[in-house]
Amino acid sequence: MTRPLRFSIRSYGCQMNVYDAQRMGEALAAAGHRPVDDDAPADVRVFNTCHIREKAAEKVYSDIGRIVAEARARGEPRPLIVVAGCTAQAEGEELARRAPAVDVIVGPQAYHRLPELVGRARTSPGVVLDLDMPAEPKFRHLPPRAPRAAPSSFLTVQEGCDKFCTFCVVPYTRGAEASRPVEDVLAEARALLAAGARELVLLGQNVNAWARPGTDFAGLLAAVAALPGLERLRYTTSHPRDVTPSLIHAHAAVPQLMPFLHLPVQSGSDRILTAMNRRHTAADYRETVARLRAARPDLALSSDFIVGFPGESEEDFEATLALVEEVGFAQAYSFRYSPRPGTPAADRPDQVPEAVKAERLGRLQALLSAQQYAFNRACLGRVTEVLVERPGRHRGQWTGRSPWGQAVVVEADLSPGALVEVELAQAGPHSLVGRPTGRVR
Repeated sequence: MTRPLRFSIRSYGCQMNVYDAQRMGEALAAAGHRPVDDDAPADVRVFNTCHIREKAAEKVYSDIGRIVAEARARGEPRPLIVVAGCTAQAEGEELARRAPAVDVIVGPQAYHRLPELVGRARTSPGVVLDLDMPAEPKFRHLPPRAPRAAPSSFLTVQEGCDKFCTFCVVPYTRGAEASRPVEDVLAEARALLAAGARELVLLGQNVNAWARPGTDFAGLLAAVAALPGLERLRYTTSHPRDVTPSLIHAHAAVPQLMPFLHLPVQSGSDRILTAMNRRHTAADYRETVARLRAARPDLALSSDFIVGFPGESEEDFEATLALVEEVGFAQAYSFRYSPRPGTPAADRPDQVPEAVKAERLGRLQALLSAQQYAFNRACLGRVTEVLVERPGRHRGQWTGRSPWGQAVVVEADLSPGALVEVELAQAGPHSLVGRPTGRVR
């Protein structure tokens, strides 16, 4: 009998990668292998990669080199190395050439076969490569969810993208948009709730593009919200073009749906949005936000911004600043444009100099940080519930999330999964302090 292996999984990038890493771990554990912490000795090291930006893709090469060097310095055999996820799908054979220490390369649609691939790599020379995108969804082949779930748990309901933004590799690494059947989503949701989850975060590259015959995304939200034991519901990441009237109504009608929405806009310039192939205008985005806030007045918004997209002028960038000033964001993610091989924007001749990107990003992030701090301060005095997720930095402290997605620190005798009512009493740029009122459920 082949002995069980100790494995660790390091995940980079988005929440969907976090979910995929959990599912890979469950698949390996179901095959008899044992998870260990990232810093513990392991027989198998899995790197679940991101390919959205160059820095994310390069990080895996650095980490592989470090693992090999550490094993060599100790005079030990190196662990079996698996590269999974979007970098694996995008770079494939180039990855094998550039990092010959890699034993298994598996794409994000084939990781349900990871135990089999690891078994082959233990007995076969050379790299084991599986970049297949099977017609039958991988979810049908994965084991049941683990017996313990995080208080706030991810659940992928949609994968892939048909939007083909000119800066993005997702259509090439994750494939076309595909929606999981309602019954499969509800079955996994029930399993997570039975395992201790109190909040579910529905995931997708374009999660609000989810649709099945007779049901749209708003219908899915209502079905999940009706499950016994669910206290909170969130979803990410959304595309502005898929915000439908029924979805806007759901924000008013579904009490479990939290008043927080991540809705990427990328730029405030119509010229740049057209070059990005976003297929919405800045005015469209403003109108969508207005309709959402009319439906749910306490809604907090988050967004994504790309600075220095090819051809971006100072006037284009000023349009982004103007949109940020007008809309107001509780949180946001902003990045310098990173050319990704194989995408249309990477081949454009009008690339923006890195120094210009850096200067603009600094101005944008200063504005976004000021807005986040202002939003946190505006919440002072509110009485709300915090979902406790983990211990805080200091003894007796716990950290959780407010309905608006903020990190809140609470000092009380609590445990993960508790919903504690607090008064938001102190605000910092990135978190708040909650004073317990005594109500815990």
